[in-house]
Amino acid sequence: MVNQVQIVEWLYVFASVIEHHKEDLTELDAAIGDADHGINMDRGFKKVSSILPSIAGKDISSIFKNVSMTLISSIGGASGPLYGTWFLRASSATAGKQELTQEDMLKLLQSGLDGVIERGKTQLGDKTMVDVLSPAVVAFEQAVGQGMGTVEALQMAVAAAEQGLKATIPMLAKKGRASYLGDRSIGHQDPGGTSAYWMLRSLLEVLKGSNTIRNS
Repeated sequence: MVNQVQIVEWLYVFASVIEHHKEDLTELDAAIGDADHGINMDRGFKKVSSILPSIAGKDISSIFKNVSMTLISSIGGASGPLYGTWFLRASSATAGKQELTQEDMLKLLQSGLDGVIERGKTQLGDKTMVDVLSPAVVAFEQAVGQGMGTVEALQMAVAAAEQGLKATIPMLAKKGRASYLGDRSIGHQDPGGTSAYWMLRSLLEVLKGSNTIRNS
């Protein structure tokens, strides 16, 4: 089971990881975007960290809904609506829950992915965060089907997400600002996919009880 305390810790850790990698994300975005992904994400998740003490006692769905509204109102560009939608769908998938089973976790991950696809009108191969989130969901579902525990399944998901992230480098961008560059978008790692990878890896590290990710 994944409990409410772990969910709150995950959000704190992800915010810390984003702050640590803010310049890296901005550098990636400078190559194919507006050079503001790191700045925007850091601002949004600092806001999330600031509200967590006041919502930490709520059920998981309510926590996610508050995170969603905070991100939508504080992150500019495409990232706010996309991450806001991910957490809003996560909220719907976990309604009334104080802890999450493996099935709940799969539903959360799948719902978040579906929301991003619908909101961004994107698909696998477009060089977006979908190229990271989609293989992660597939890997998690397959691992659960093979009888793996939640942490093991999430390890498989994160490994698939990392492969998906690396696969964005040779892709031609078909969505967002990067798509305006045409062939010049080839050879650069997608910044949104990078932050999505850190989101999933942060969750894994919390469930493993590890604190190594914050400054990795």
